[in-house]
Amino acid sequence: MKTIAQQLNIKDFPFTIQDKNVNTFYYETSDGFWIKREYDENDNEIYFENSKGFWYKREYDKNGTVIYYENSEGVIKDNRSTELTLQEIADKLGIDVKNLKIKEQ
Repeated sequence: MKTIAQQLNIKDFPFTIQDKNVNTFYYETSDGFWIKREYDENDNEIYFENSKGFWYKREYDKNGTVIYYENSEGVIKDNRSTELTLQEIADKLGIDVKNLKIKEQ
């Protein structure tokens, strides 16, 4: 499979593609090595992948702090809150909060 630079017949390296916020979401060198990145609406890097097969993904809280990290080597760091409001639970289940009932064990 051809890289993006190979498909576009690029000869000037390194080849980069940036979004409107100047975040580099694709980078490639002349030897075919590439990096892809994705960003959230706050310009936080949420996904990274390279041509050697390594990847990681992150989630952030509203303050920009990493609350979840996972990578291709099996590392997982999960600091997400387990406390949810009834409305948040209903939203995750796709039901009206009025229909949510908590059952005793």
